Amino acid sequence: MEVKIKKNKKTKKYQVINSWSEVTLKKWLELISFQEGGKSIEALNTIQALSNIPKKLVTELSINDVAAIMSRIGHLQEKQDTNLKRIIILEGKEYGFHPDLSRITLGEYADIETFIKLGLEKHLPEIMSILYRPVVNKKNKVYTIKKYDGDIDIRTELMKNMKAEDVQSSLVFFWSFVKELFLILPSYLMLEVGKTKMQSLRKDLQVSGPGSE
Repeated sequence: MEVKIKKNKKTKKYQVINSWSEVTLKKWLELISFQEGGKSIEALNTIQALSNIPKKLVTELSINDVAAIMSRIGHLQEKQDTNLKRIIILEGKEYGFHPDLSRITLGEYADIETFIKLGLEKHLPEIMSILYRPVVNKKNKVYTIKKYDGDIDIRTELMKNMKAEDVQSSLVFFWSFVKELFLILPSYLMLEVGKTKMQSLRKDLQVSGPGSE
């Protein structure tokens, strides 16, 4: 989007991002890191990162102008596409989101959990490299992805070029799955414990039941 800034009686036009889809994961991580400073520093760095306005000029803007630009940027983020992108293209290659999270392996989940514990925001590229893997077969809307082998270093670098909105939508989808999993898991575990107890009881009855010595 275009913003006009007047200085020394002259008005110049500058460009701020038109859509949140222009923000990559790498850029989004930068924006997140800006929040560690004060609000004024965050605003300065955010405007500089998402526009072609010179840093010196940004520092000379009035608080009202800064607030207006930040409000526009916030509005763009609110309007981002929240639909899960099951297949994305990076450097001309297709990468598919895990097609069936109910079949996620313990190894995949354990690695994601580890990266979350190490710091979700710092390890989003690694998490995306686990959830998105090369498409090896596809027919219509059905596809399969490369088997997870834990080798994610190269893919992690590629994932930094993902659209930030695709990262956010995939995280929302994944958290929804995890929330449901945590609701189901205790019931499943109790059911398994119950089965084990019943099997143990049956064995005891077979050993010590009527007719046994």
